[in-house]
Order: sequence, then structure tokens, then C-alpha cells
Amino acid sequence: MSKDHLDELPSYRDATRTWIRHRRKSRFTRLLVVALSAYLAFGVYRIATNTAKPPGTLSVTKLRDNHATCAKLRRIPSEIEASREVNKRWVNGTKPILIRNATIWTGEPKAGTSYEDARLGRSYEWVSSDVFVDNGLIQKIAPSISIEHLPHGSEIFDANGRQLTAGIVDMHSHAGLDSLGNLQSDTNELSSDITPFLQSLDALDPLQPEIQWIKSGGVTTSLILPGSGNNMGGEAFVVKFAVGKQNGRTEISQEDMLADPDKNWRYMKMACGENPKGVYGKYGERGPFSRLGESWEFRHALEQATEYVNSQNDWCAAADTNGAEDMTTYLPQELKWESLGAVLRGQVRVNTHCYTIPDLEAFVRHTNEFKFRIYAFHHAHQTYLIPEVLKRAWGGTPAAALFADNMYYKVEAYTASDKAGKILYENGITPTYVSDNPVLNSQHVIMEAAKAHGNGLPYHVALAGVTSASAELLGLGHRVGKIKEGFDADIVVWDADPLSAGATPVQVWIDGAPQFKDPVALKKPTTPPAKHDSVPNDDVEMRSYENVVFTGISKVYLDEAEITHDESVTAVIQNGKLACIGTCANELALAHQSNTPIIDLENGYITPPFTAFGSTLGLVEIDAESDTHDGPPPKEGVSRAVDGLAFDGKQLARAYEHGVTRAISAPSTFSIDARGISTAFSTGAKHSLEKGAIWQDEVALHYPLTLRAKGDKTPSISSAVGLLRSKLLQAVHDVSANDSTSTGKEAYEEKSYLKRVVSGTLPLVLSAHSADTIATIIHLKSEIESVIKETDTEVTSKLRIIIIGGAESYLVAKELAAADVPVVIAPLRPYSQSWDQRRSLTGAPLTNGTAIDILIDAGVLVGISVEEVWETRDLGLLAGIAYANSEGRLSFKNALDLVGANFDTILGLSKHDVGLSTEGRDWAVWEGSPLEIGARLRGLGNGARAVVWQKS
Repeated sequence: MSKDHLDELPSYRDATRTWIRHRRKSRFTRLLVVALSAYLAFGVYRIATNTAKPPGTLSVTKLRDNHATCAKLRRIPSEIEASREVNKRWVNGTKPILIRNATIWTGEPKAGTSYEDARLGRSYEWVSSDVFVDNGLIQKIAPSISIEHLPHGSEIFDANGRQLTAGIVDMHSHAGLDSLGNLQSDTNELSSDITPFLQSLDALDPLQPEIQWIKSGGVTTSLILPGSGNNMGGEAFVVKFAVGKQNGRTEISQEDMLADPDKNWRYMKMACGENPKGVYGKYGERGPFSRLGESWEFRHALEQATEYVNSQNDWCAAADTNGAEDMTTYLPQELKWESLGAVLRGQVRVNTHCYTIPDLEAFVRHTNEFKFRIYAFHHAHQTYLIPEVLKRAWGGTPAAALFADNMYYKVEAYTASDKAGKILYENGITPTYVSDNPVLNSQHVIMEAAKAHGNGLPYHVALAGVTSASAELLGLGHRVGKIKEGFDADIVVWDADPLSAGATPVQVWIDGAPQFKDPVALKKPTTPPAKHDSVPNDDVEMRSYENVVFTGISKVYLDEAEITHDESVTAVIQNGKLACIGTCANELALAHQSNTPIIDLENGYITPPFTAFGSTLGLVEIDAESDTHDGPPPKEGVSRAVDGLAFDGKQLARAYEHGVTRAISAPSTFSIDARGISTAFSTGAKHSLEKGAIWQDEVALHYPLTLRAKGDKTPSISSAVGLLRSKLLQAVHDVSANDSTSTGKEAYEEKSYLKRVVSGTLPLVLSAHSADTIATIIHLKSEIESVIKETDTEVTSKLRIIIIGGAESYLVAKELAAADVPVVIAPLRPYSQSWDQRRSLTGAPLTNGTAIDILIDAGVLVGISVEEVWETRDLGLLAGIAYANSEGRLSFKNALDLVGANFDTILGLSKHDVGLSTEGRDWAVWEGSPLEIGARLRGLGNGARAVVWQKS
């Protein structure tokens, strides 16, 4: 090969460059093909998904509609509404009404009151005035409004000096989402944890009877929330409880119940903590399993909603700049994220179920990370511990929607305080009070505010907590929650101070329409409102003394005595016993000489302490935690409560501090449905070996005959009754065969206790609500007694049967009296939570009396108990409600006996049986009436020493 030829050959470097150029051409070609393919595929995808189309192929009409939607997306709801001439909910034809001679709580201080004075409650007052209502609005508030200037056809309602307030606003309820008797429920949608797109309105049933019952407690407006099973449960709706023509409406409709027809604000329910964990936390299958997982679920959902909102904002900004007609995509809209997107836009008021510090603080972080506001934490039992943390929430400090004293029912609620409202308010946090219906019967949600006041919350704050404060948190504070000209005519006239025990509406108006055609009004004397500027002093310490003196006592109720003194008297305690009641001059002089503590009371009372019968007190500490229970009774045979008592818990301590010194509890895991042998013990004891801790090992034999009696062995009520009948008949046979005594282990067997029952030496307590079941029990009693009478034994005693529950017992009141069967009402004010309570009496203004009134009129011996263990602290107030609404059936002493001495008679207990020493008697000293809001227990005793709550 010649050199010239060689020179024509490419060098290695040239060859390499050629290969590289060829490779680059090939890569470029491939990339070009891929890019074109991707572009075509993306174009097809955009066309298929309607997110992008070539100019001119999109609907101009739709683009313009989308652009109009941008204005709605940017809208921030206004809390200020222009003055109105007509309430949009007003129904034409509703007659104007003049409410005369009312004592009005307007819900706000006098004009010109400083902020600090308003916080302290100064210039809040009850005003004697008239109220004129027309067009669904409060038109005028003034003394002596002239009838001559009213429109033709105006109606007149004379309040006769009674108290008048705005309608109650309950901002946490599930009313209408569950059915009568709890036969069906639409409160929770549990198919997924994150469901912000659901709407409670879709399940609201306007025909649910509870809507009328709730309204009879003065509740006119409620926020109807989805349940707390999901971290994000869905949208809520504010409704008014006026349904159909009977309530002044034109139709029966969900939409017609909406409190704000303009739907200015939207609302959403979220939840933290144990509830969602309990529903979704199944390890390895689904979640969230922990609070860590819950926070991720919140943040992940909010992140996706943020991206959704940003995509909409970008589209709207481009449409503003370029014009809607030139947009190449439609506005991104996805129903799944629309609700949560509205939260991030500030159009939705978020209310969140959160109890604990970790839950509360995590949610505060979420609000700051994603820039949305929370308006209230609900249940919120630990909020009082961290007010400064709450103030770090984005957009404003959330309120706390609370119960007054419903607590300790699960771990999240075990650190709660009944003074939470007081503490929160003192630290700049708004407390409101709610029912969580059906957790509490929202017919009586006003009682939550009353108890909060009794625990130290100022009167004006407590009443605002179920009226104006709740309304403001719903964005409706310019329309409801106050008696003010231009506000919706949602009005309640009460038969007593609304924050007093037993206060009951005389009439309720919604949008100016009266809600009860012929309301029942209890025969009560007209009384002035309470001193709303006074707050009980809670700075007390519990101390123990052998000797102590109480002065300033005005009323004494001990043994059979019912003594009211014209002048205050003295009670001298020596060695824990009442040594003198009266002037006690010598004893008082000696007390001064010996430096005996002298406690001066204002309006002092001496009474017997209270007895808790039939609850799980001492056997259950935290309802939702089985490890804190004695445990369920056996399916066969019986157990003794005395063997499972646990002392020194919070439930016992709170009961003791409220004057409940004695308890009679039976084996049960829930409520009154016990099975086994009850025991009687002292709530203040530290352990069972302490002297006087157990004052009767075995009190009665208990069986359930409510709907909870249905089970494996007894699938029906009839089978449960049948089994009990066969056991009693066998016991009669055993006794007639002279097999009446049992020793050793046999003494603790069921058949031994049944022999004692048919021998008349042991009471038989049966839980029953249904009047039909109670009638069957009366038949059963008669049947067994007939068999006993036919035997040749010397046993002649009648069966000592006691009914506990008794929601429908009034229907057979005369028969119960004739059969000598006492009834322990539990709860005092039932509301058909189960089918066997469906005929419960709700009381005035709907019914003339309640079960307890009819039973007393028939001559039935009655006591009051509770369904849930936390309620034992309220036994005095429950007796007070019965007393206040008894229309003279009960004296003050009779009312005390409902939660005390009546149980001794019902159970046939002697003085020795009930733990009383022969030298003395149990006593309790109170400041204020123990049957009223705000009373304070100042002393207890019956032994060697007195326990005293002494002001610091």
C-alpha cells in the first residue's frame, strides 16, 4: 500500500469522531422518536382527560363558568350581615307576637362597658322588658310596648316575670343521624379514614322524635356533626329544630332545617386519638395504628388538598391574565378534595375531636404547616393544662367544647377536671358546653353550663357557653345566641333561672314561630334569677379533725327531722360525731378555749350523706379500659361484688367529695345490668380492711332483664324470664324440702342465694325498662308467691323484688304499688336510647310529669340511681331536679331520701346494716343547698374523726 493511499485513510481519531457522530445521530433520532411518541401520548391523555385541548376545541361556555367559579373559590365568608327586615327562614303567615313581662338575659353587657369589666361579668344583668317579634326577627325590646301599635293579628304571651333567654345553641350533636331506640345509625362512615367529602346532612332524618324532645329543653340550634370514627369525618351542618307545619314550617325537609339558608359558612368534623385508632388500627392490615400514623394521615391529606388548591389558583390566575376563552384546560375540579380545599381557603370552620396534649399539640402544628384555622377542640379534656399551646394555633385561638363533669370514661378523659372551663376562661380560652347527643341527652345541655357555673365558671360565661359563644364559633353570632333587635327570634321562656336545677322551658320560639301548641307548664313559684355575679370559692383543702365547729347553719335535715331555723345555728362535732345542734353556747365557748377549728358558713345545711345504688362504683374505674374493671360476671353462677372491690380511685374520690359516702354496687361491666351479689361499702375508705370500709358483704341478688339480657344462654327476654322462673321455682322446692341452709362452698352458690330470695331474706334486684317486661316481673312475683303459699313450709314472706331502670315503669305504676315493688329510676330523665325505653316521658313542656312523678302519685317507693359511674357525683343535683319539678309532691327531706334513706327501706336495711354507729349518725355539712347548683360540701363524718373542706 502506497503512502499516498495510506494518507487517505482516516486516522484513529477521525474514525472515532465519525463513530461518535454516527452514534449521536442515532441517539438523536431515537430521542426524537421517543419525544414525539411521548408528546402524542400526552396529547391523547390531555384530550382524554379534558385537561388540555388544542385552542378552539374547549367549550367557551364551560371555560367562562369555570372562571366564574374562581370568584367563589376566593370568597371569604363574612361574619357581618347587613341589617335585615326579614329573616330568610321566616314563613309568611307566622303571626307577630308580643312577649310581655319577661325578665330578659340579653347576652351582652351594657353599651360602653370596658373589655375587662365585660370579662368579669360586670354590666351583664337581667332586664325587665317586653319583646316584640315579627318577620322572624326580634323587632323591639322595651318596657311596656303598646299593643295599639302592633300589627293586626298579633298574639300576646305573658311571661309573668319569668326568665327569657336566646335559644340554646349546641355545637356538638349527632341528633337525627341515629334512629329511635338506636335501631340504626348513620353517624360514622367507616369505609375509609379520610372522608372530608361526606356530608352529615345526607343522613339527617327530620322525623326522628328526639328532635322534638331536644327542643323541649330550649335547644333551638345545633351543629350536626359526623362521628369521630375517622380522622376526617366530613362536613357538618347547623340546623334549627323546627320541622313541618306543626312547628311553623311549610314542609318536612332537611334543607328547610338549615339555620343559614345562604350557607355562608361551611363546617367540618375531624378527630384525633383513640377513636380513629380503635376503628382503623389493625396492625398489618390497615391504619392508622398509632398517633404517629394519624398525624401522617392528616398531613398527607392536607398536602394533596394543597396541591389541588394550588392547581386551581394557577388556573384562575392564568384565566384572569389571558382570558377564560384562551385557556387550554378546564379548571381542575375533583369532588374528593373540594371540601378539604375549602378548608384551606378559609371557607370551612373546622371542629376537631381531640382530648390529649399530644393530639392537641400535633393539630396545632398541622394548622401552622398548612395554614388553616380550627375553631374549637371538642371533648378537649386536657386543654385546661396547655392554654398557651392552643394560642399558637394558626389563624386564632380555638375554643374548647366541653362536658361539665362527664369524664374518666376512657384513658384520654382520665386527666380531666370539672374546673376546666374556669381555668380555660381565666387563661383567655373560650369554653362552650355541648351534649355530643346521644352521649348526653341534649334536651338538658343547659345543665352542663349550670354545672360548669357551679364549678367556678362565671355565670355570664357559662350561659354564653350554650348561647352567644357557641353562635359566634359557628359564624352566626350576628344572628343567634342573643336577645337583641335584628336577631333571629329564637327565644326560650323558662320557669326558673336557666342555670338552676330543674329549669324547664315554658315555651320555645324558632324564627318567631311557637314550637308547642299546648305546652305543659309546671306549677312553680316565680323566682328571681340567681346572683349571677357570684362565683363559689374553690380554694379549699381537705383536712381531718376529731373536733370541729360549724356556724352559720340555717337548715337541718337529719333522721325524720326537717328543721328550718329563723336564725343561723351552730353544729358542734366531737370525736367525729354531732354533739350539739342549736345555740350550743357552752360547747362553742369550750371550742374557743381549746382552739378547736371554727368554720363559718353562709347558708349552711346539715343533711345525711348520699347513697349510690346499682352503679358500678368501686368495680369500674375507666369504662373503656377492661383492665380497670373487676370484670364481667360469669355466664353461669354468680359472683360477689365484695370480692372485686377496688378502692381509692378517682371515681370514688369525686363521689365522696360530692357527699356520696355509701355505695351499693353489683357485678357488672356496664350500667345497671348487673348479675350477682351486690355489696355495701364506704366510698372514702382506702382499702377493704379499713374499719367500716365494708358495711355489708351481701346486699341483694341482681339479674338483668333489659335488652342486654339477650345472650347465648338467653337469646330473648322471654327465655331470660323463663330461666329466672325455673330457678326460683327450684329454690322454692329446695326450701320446702327443708334444704334451706347451706354451708361451706354451697353458701356461695347461686342456688343458695335463690333460696334466700324465696325465703324473703335477700332482695332480688331486676334491671328492666320496658313496661311489658315490668308487667311480666309483677306476674312472676305473684306466681312464685302463690307457689310458696301452697308449700308446707313456714316461709310466708313475700318476694322482695326491686326494679332498677324503670324508664316505662309509670305505665304500670298502680300495679307496682299494689305488688309492693319499689322502683329505682336510672336514669332520672331517660330519652329512648334503647327500644325498651321508647315510651319514656320527657317532662314539661311536652308531657305532664315524668316517671318519678307518676310513681310517687301511685304510692310506689322510689329511689334515684344513674347509668354511668361518673354520674354518681351528681346524685344530689338529680334529687334537686326531682324536687324542683315535683309540684309539691316532694318535701326537701323527701328529695334527700330519694338518694339516701329510701334505699335503706327498699333493701330492708337496719341501722346496723347501713354502717351507722349506735352513738351517732352519718352527717354532711354543706354551704348552700345540696340540691342546687353551686353547693359546696364542707364536712363529712360518722366515726372518730370528721373530714372537713376548709377554705385556704
